[in-house]
Amino acid sequence: MADPQHAANPVLITDAAMSYEEELAARKHRYKIMMGMRIPLMVLAGVFYTIPWLAVALLVISIPLPWMAVLIANDRLPKKREEVSRFQADRPQIEAPAARAVEHRVIDQED
Repeated sequence: MADPQHAANPVLITDAAMSYEEELAARKHRYKIMMGMRIPLMVLAGVFYTIPWLAVALLVISIPLPWMAVLIANDRLPKKREEVSRFQADRPQIEAPAARAVEHRVIDQED
């Protein structure tokens, strides 16, 4: 028969790390977003060719995007800093603490 105290206090694990497949999917998603930003930036630079400072700024932003996307996609996601949760069962004390110890009468044997 199961211990009723264990049944009343189940241990839940809710902050488990992502699996490798989920992490890889998240990194691919970031890569696609960053690479998807490059083409619109280059097209906007072509649209705003009459405003040279804006066209150059858009091109300068779009140039390092592939390099940054590869670096970010190849890097693993940071691990969460976690505090370890330890189960502390309420257990009755076997002996009373020293401050509350009961004085026992000692009878010495006389020779």
